Amino acid sequence: MTPQTDPAAGAAVKAADRAHVFHSWSAQDLIDPLAVAGAEGSYFWDYDGTRYLDFTSGLVYTNIGYQHPKVVAAIQEQAATMTTFAPAFAIEARSEAARLIAERTPGDLDKIFFTNGGADAVEHAVRMARLHTGRPKVLSAYRSYHGGTQQAVNLTGDPRRWPSDSGTGGVVHFWAPFLYRSRFYAETQEQETARALEHLETTIAFEGPGTIAAIILETIPGTAGIMLPPPGYLAGVRELCDKYGIVFILDEVMAGFGRTGEWFAADLFDVVPDLMTFAKGVNSGYVPLGGVAVSGEIAETFGKRPYPGGLTYSGHPLACAAAVATINVMAEEGVVANAKRLGESVLAPGLAELAARHPSVGEVRGVGMFWALELVKDQETREPLVPYNAAGPANAPMAAFAAAAKKQGLWPFVNMNRTHVVPPCNTSEAELKEGLAALDAALSVADEYTA
Repeated sequence: MTPQTDPAAGAAVKAADRAHVFHSWSAQDLIDPLAVAGAEGSYFWDYDGTRYLDFTSGLVYTNIGYQHPKVVAAIQEQAATMTTFAPAFAIEARSEAARLIAERTPGDLDKIFFTNGGADAVEHAVRMARLHTGRPKVLSAYRSYHGGTQQAVNLTGDPRRWPSDSGTGGVVHFWAPFLYRSRFYAETQEQETARALEHLETTIAFEGPGTIAAIILETIPGTAGIMLPPPGYLAGVRELCDKYGIVFILDEVMAGFGRTGEWFAADLFDVVPDLMTFAKGVNSGYVPLGGVAVSGEIAETFGKRPYPGGLTYSGHPLACAAAVATINVMAEEGVVANAKRLGESVLAPGLAELAARHPSVGEVRGVGMFWALELVKDQETREPLVPYNAAGPANAPMAAFAAAAKKQGLWPFVNMNRTHVVPPCNTSEAELKEGLAALDAALSVADEYTA
């Protein structure tokens, strides 16, 4: 699709937005949202005809890119047949979506509870765990994000939690492993794993094992910085959960459905949780959908006892039709294998080369189409390029970097002192190299702020 220029239409869209749309996570008077005219594949464009390579995948959900014709057609076909129907009934699109998801989940996570997105998936996973165990507390990590609803944001470990933190939500935070900024004075991955597990078991002991319903972890933390857990850590958490009768929840909202070069990131670590949340990539965000994959044991808890939860639009036919089409497209077109192959052959060496050349890059880490660059003032001291939760003038270096990337035709995902590289999983090699060249130019601007 060729971008068309229509500045007048863009101005009208912007004016209506500014007059009436209340934006999330924003000071309303300080934002200047881009008016987007269209999108296709890995690109989107504005009304002036400026095209951007999207290295954010929307919000890490367009795993098959924008406007895939087979998914668009499936939504249209479903709309012509049945636009909506209540969740208490058996509907073909809903049943097929659940079957296809259950085929790909690890272990016996064969029951699928549908939600409208990732945050409410987390809410229901936590509710299931509490009801299954009869215990109140949930442990979650600092450097995490689990959603913007009340329980999910309390579970979150980044500053977005602070304004809404009730302090009595039954949530206890702990430090998960992250060797680059270790809280355990570790020097190796093995030390980081051992000390992080010791810290977690100590936290369990001091909180009271009999009070803890669940431990929830992002399999690979996303927004917080794409920190792959070191070898043995997730298996160790699984063992602790089994030891103390705690439900193990993996949050795969961001990492699932091909993002890591596997259907689910859990497959990278050979670990099976009791509950697993998903959303985003399940249908590339074409129609809102999320869910919880439920183990046999927890499903049995609600075999004769009603589960006290539900949503009006649970398993919405349009969303499920989009999921069926998306999963089938990913299988037919080798999208998961593409993410793995290009992650290894293009992104891993390309980002490592950028790190070697730019003093602003402290670390590169990732897998598949799921990468982050840690930006620093000083590579030796690892001082972050901007302070934790920086805003206004303190965030100037990151703002300058983001502006430079956009000037190069690349739309970046910037969070605190990191830039994420999370293009669609079916992005081509040529598009990735285009993005790496744009990153190269933008990092030269970040370099100006280094020691």
